[in-house]
Amino acid sequence: MIQYAPAPVPTPDSIPFWESTREHAMKIQHCLECGKAVFYPRSQCPNCSSSRLEWRPVSGRATLASYVINRRPALGFGTASQIIALVNLAEGVRMMTNLVNVEADPSHLTLGMPLEVVYEERDDMVLPMFTPTREADE
Repeated sequence: MIQYAPAPVPTPDSIPFWESTREHAMKIQHCLECGKAVFYPRSQCPNCSSSRLEWRPVSGRATLASYVINRRPALGFGTASQIIALVNLAEGVRMMTNLVNVEADPSHLTLGMPLEVVYEERDDMVLPMFTPTREADE
């Protein structure tokens, strides 16, 4: 029997995020008081504590902030090495994700490299992953 990696379980605060990824778009919260982008989804702004947050679409562009290559994936994550990454979204927040469509080799990964979002379906969820932008390949 093949086991698959578990899909995330949405919380009440994160449901709009997961609904947006299901549409192959990504939305994050923005604070209406201080104007800052907010990620991970939550009920209050981490900058000013306001609860006046709204969901806005993001560009899907990011840069690589840090990564680790996991050469021994956990059960259910397949046998290939995974690139677990921190990416800086163009909108100013950082998120943890996976890099795909790039060799899991440090010679192919440069901090600051431009990335773009791609979507992976898992169970009834759609997960945002990132891949080097086409411009990065040229």
